[in-house]
Amino acid sequence: MDAVIRSRSGAELTVEDETQLLDTIRTWLRRDVEDKVLELEHADEYPYEMVEQMKQLGLFGATISQDYGGLGLPAQTYAKIVAMISETWMSLTGIFNSHLMMAAAVERFGTEEQKSRFLPRFATGELRGGLALTEPHCGTDLQAIRTKAVRDGDDYVVNGGKTWISNGIEGGAVALLVKTDTEIEPRHKGMSLFVAEKGPGFTTGRKLKKLGYKGIDSAELIFEDYRLPAANLIGGVEGKGFQQTVGGLELGRINIAARGVGVATAALMKAVEYAQIRETMGKPIGQHQAIQLKLGEMATKRRAAELLMLDAAQAYDRGERCDMEAGMAKLFASETALENATECMRIHGAYGYSAEFPVERYFRDAPLMCIGEGTNEMQRIIIARQMLARHPA
Repeated sequence: MDAVIRSRSGAELTVEDETQLLDTIRTWLRRDVEDKVLELEHADEYPYEMVEQMKQLGLFGATISQDYGGLGLPAQTYAKIVAMISETWMSLTGIFNSHLMMAAAVERFGTEEQKSRFLPRFATGELRGGLALTEPHCGTDLQAIRTKAVRDGDDYVVNGGKTWISNGIEGGAVALLVKTDTEIEPRHKGMSLFVAEKGPGFTTGRKLKKLGYKGIDSAELIFEDYRLPAANLIGGVEGKGFQQTVGGLELGRINIAARGVGVATAALMKAVEYAQIRETMGKPIGQHQAIQLKLGEMATKRRAAELLMLDAAQAYDRGERCDMEAGMAKLFASETALENATECMRIHGAYGYSAEFPVERYFRDAPLMCIGEGTNEMQRIIIARQMLARHPA
């Protein structure tokens, strides 16, 4: 009997099926992605053709239950996919990850009617989007949001703005975090989460320019007397938005860890390759002890990051609370990606600094993982608090 991998919902995937899925994605990356990344990335151009291909691969439904047309993949399989794609072009993972976090909020907390209405459309990629949490004056401190939704009959009227929203331009919907009660204490009890589809009063502002993470659109969203049906309040009860959002960040941080593993792997392998080609003092630089010390450190940390990623994903699949494990994986993998990217650039010398090669892209992409889905400073605090809570004196 084939070994199986179980998802959080109890769905099973055989190891053989996982291997075939990963092989399919690897083939797609080599055939349709690798040779096009450099041009798209430097042009900061949205990869429309690749998005259509990702639809066909089922990536927009990767973690959505098969009951609603998704693949229902375990988190550990999903993390391997994200790492593999990030090794080729990290930006692609953001197009479906933010989308899947929105879908996870509906699947975990939504009403049956909401699941039936939204999840099949999410799974096919017909309706794509992401999370609309961050505002110009708040990021990690979600309780400081100011976007408000006021009940008016069968609708809510929304006013406010969001920023740095992935899929904000090309997507058709967002999971929108708002304040439905601005007076209640503690503040998180006044927060609610909605599925907000684009329509009158919901407009997209400018596309934000970024150091790295090119291709994917990061945008400002503007809400001016935007009427949102009350039927789109996730779960149907006000005041649950903070918990619904934080509950989805575990998977989001596992995703960031996987991205870190992918970038760290790409940087390591490019460094290993170049160290065998470039010669100084009559021999390949990989034969110099100074370079070997770098490669040994890079390889060890990359492997450790991968194991932390899998540990967090397995805890998630078991249905356990895993904010500490996800925080550890995200912290270590993102820092490893940044370190490996930096060392890869140094090993390549001037070629690492050239825009004609992918090395400088790793160097620009890696810092995002140290910031996204909660800063690494915040991850250290989460880890410490969980250690104290789990091991009382």
